[in-house]
Amino acid sequence: MVPPSRAVTLLSAAVALLAVWGYHALLLPPPPKLCGTPGSPPAVSPRIRLHDGRHLAYRESGVPRAEARHRVVLAHGLVDSKDFSLSASPELVEELGVYFVCFDRPGFAESDPHPGRTVKSAAMDIQELADQLGLGERFYVVGASIGGYAAWGCIKHIPHRLAGVALVVPGINYWWPSLPAGLANAAFGKLHPSDRRAFWVARHAPWLLYAYMTQKLVTPSAALAGLPDIFSRQDQEILGMLGFNTTATVEQVTRQGIHESLYRDLMVAFGDWGFEPMKLADPFPRHSDGGSSSSSSAVHVWQGGEDRVLDPEVQRYVARKLPWVRYHECPDCGHLLVHKEVWSNAILRELVLGPEQEDDRHKSSCAAAAA
Repeated sequence: MVPPSRAVTLLSAAVALLAVWGYHALLLPPPPKLCGTPGSPPAVSPRIRLHDGRHLAYRESGVPRAEARHRVVLAHGLVDSKDFSLSASPELVEELGVYFVCFDRPGFAESDPHPGRTVKSAAMDIQELADQLGLGERFYVVGASIGGYAAWGCIKHIPHRLAGVALVVPGINYWWPSLPAGLANAAFGKLHPSDRRAFWVARHAPWLLYAYMTQKLVTPSAALAGLPDIFSRQDQEILGMLGFNTTATVEQVTRQGIHESLYRDLMVAFGDWGFEPMKLADPFPRHSDGGSSSSSSAVHVWQGGEDRVLDPEVQRYVARKLPWVRYHECPDCGHLLVHKEVWSNAILRELVLGPEQEDDRHKSSCAAAAA
């Protein structure tokens, strides 16, 4: 017979071992599969090697880099990759002489994961990409949806490198301290219940996020599942025209592991940024003579009035608190307005030409888009 004291010890040890097993089996994500390593997906796209040894995959489009008059770095959204771009017309891109480079953000598609990534590291990745590709002293940045945190990070950490910024339906961190509690709670309450749960866990218990997102009892996140009822009527039409397949896209962008891509993105987006956007200084201050570092340099926020993914009321509030932000709203557009050519044309013109140089064609395009 086992003595009671020893029995308790053995039972405690068994419980501890079971807890460790459960933690590793249920809470810890599997290690990522680094592209280009044995037994992992191949790395076929152009990649740069960053100072910390990570690889960043990218895709170039628009006019050739050496011939470009304007160079634009794109930061894609949540279920996306370096294949993202503005849907601007080829004729306009050629006319303005715009070069685009979009990169797989860490852990997505063919870019190596970065377990310690932050909003600041996102900005540093953009700066290093621009330097290695020779984009010059200043370049433009476009951040779309949740990729907006990378653009906000650039405004905070590398404003001296920016020629202009466009935040297209940028993600909202509902826990920014300077957001009025009533506004933040109202916006958060409009989300699908599954997204409210996922974002709350990402914020308050990131160590539990993998287990929550992989459980089968309830829908982990409507946004990641691509449930149609989170999108506006126009968004659903756009998805139909694009032939968007959520399952196929998720498999493509998470080939190295879903935790280091999608789940860690949520943790960064809803975690502590280290700064508050509404307390940032103008990255393009006007001089005493009324001029600025560049006549076209500005920060633009583009928002759909019918966006059911991100509450327009919060974007309007942020724009009101930051007088140096130029706010643009398409009343009938949803979250996917960037896939409408007329609006991408407007975004691109405003970004590289600026309000002081806008012409009648630009005014006409905005009028047509709003009609």
